[in-house]
Amino acid sequence: MLHDTLRKDMQIAMKAKDAVRLGTLRMALTACTNALVAQGKKPDEKLEDVAVVAVVRRLMKQRKESAEQYRAADQEERAATEDAERVVLESYLPPELSEEEIRVVVGKKQQELGLTEKKDTGALMKAVMADLQGQVDGAVVSAIVGEVLA
Repeated sequence: MLHDTLRKDMQIAMKAKDAVRLGTLRMALTACTNALVAQGKKPDEKLEDVAVVAVVRRLMKQRKESAEQYRAADQEERAATEDAERVVLESYLPPELSEEEIRVVVGKKQQELGLTEKKDTGALMKAVMADLQGQVDGAVVSAIVGEVLA
């Protein structure tokens, strides 16, 4: 399980005295614990892989936005720290699908559901994201769905 991998890698980072990796993994494990508590589970339970991927994606998005904010404020050192954390988090995500692969899935779902109008965007997005959960960025899917239904 991904949750166990995070814990094991945190111990390795402690022994290697890798401060960036250690801090990032602690942050990720804390976010996983918060997600468990939000689901009404005990903090010592383990989160499912799908949920861990969602937590890691959320943390990556936060790191990306923070880095952009720091760059806008001309604080390159802090932006570099955020980028380093994002790289660590990215190593725990499954590889994302290419645009062509996403287009194939969107096309299949569109035909399967018989959706052709722009007003059907929400329904198609919901169906595609349910199939590709954790494998794609929602913004990319949204852009492709917008093109297909235009």
